Amino acid sequence: MEMGIQHAGKLESFLLMSKAAKGAAAAKLIQDATSAPGVFVFGELLEQPNIQELASNEQHSRFYSLLQLFAYKTYADYIQHKDSLPPLNEAQTIKLKQLSLVSLAQDSRILPYNELLRVLDMPTVRELEDLIIDAIYLDIVRGKLDQKEGQFEVEYTMGRDLEPGKLEQLLLSLQNWASTTSAVLATLDSKLAELANRTVVAKKEKEEYDKRYQATLREVADKQKEARNSGKSHPFSGRTGLTAAGIAERDRELARQAEREKQKEREKGNEENLDSMDVDEPAEGSKGKGRKCVC
Repeated sequence: MEMGIQHAGKLESFLLMSKAAKGAAAAKLIQDATSAPGVFVFGELLEQPNIQELASNEQHSRFYSLLQLFAYKTYADYIQHKDSLPPLNEAQTIKLKQLSLVSLAQDSRILPYNELLRVLDMPTVRELEDLIIDAIYLDIVRGKLDQKEGQFEVEYTMGRDLEPGKLEQLLLSLQNWASTTSAVLATLDSKLAELANRTVVAKKEKEEYDKRYQATLREVADKQKEARNSGKSHPFSGRTGLTAAGIAERDRELARQAEREKQKEREKGNEENLDSMDVDEPAEGSKGKGRKCVC
C-alpha cells in the first residue's frame, strides 16, 4: 500500500462521526482524532462543515486551531502558540513531533541529530532515535540512522496536508523544478550530440590514417623490390604522410631488410671460400711410385 493512503483510510471513521458531531462533541472528536494511533492526515476532517463551525465558536475555536496544527504545522509552532491551544497529552505530543519530523524530511535529505534534538525538544539522542524508529515502523518516513555521523538519512516520506495559500507556492516550486530539469536534459543532449560527432570524426581520421599507412607500406615494399632487382639500394625520400612513429617504424624495417641482405652476402662468400680450399689428397696405393731404388 502506498505511503499516506493507509493513513487516510484510518481517518474514515472520524469523518463519519463528524457528520453528527457539533460543538463540544466536535471538539472531543478532534481530540480523539489527533490522539488516535495511525492517523496522520487531517485535511478531509478540516473540510467537514461541523468542524469548520468551531472556527467561529469562541468556546471551541482553539480545538479547530489544534486540528490545523496537526494538519500542516509543527511542534515548534505549538510551542510558539501554546497559550492559545489546548494542552497536549502524551500521544498527541509524540504524534506532533513525528509529523514535525516528516516536515523536516521533506525539506532536507540529511537531518543532523543536533538540529532534531533542538527542534523536537528531545532530551537525549536515545529518545530521539526511538522517535525516529517508531516513525519508520508507522511508515510515515523511511531512512537510515547514521550513529557514526550523528544524522538521519531520509529516503522517503509521506506527504502532509497542504496549508491554505501554499498551493501557488508549491506550483511555482514545481515549475522551477521542471525548468531546471529541462535545462539539464537539454545540456545532456547537447553533450551527447557533441560526443557522437567527435566519435565519427575520430573514426574517419583513423580510417584515413590506416589507408595512408598501408599505401606507404606498399610503396616502400615496391621501392625495396625495385632496388633488389637493380642490384643497388636507392634511399626513399618521398612524402609519405606518415606520423613520426610511422616514419621511425619504416626506417627500422628498411634497416632490418638491409641487414638481411648483408647476411646473405656474407653467407654466400663463406661458401665460395670453402669450395676453393677443397683439394683431393693422393691415394694410399700411389705413395712411393716413380721412385728409383739405389742399392
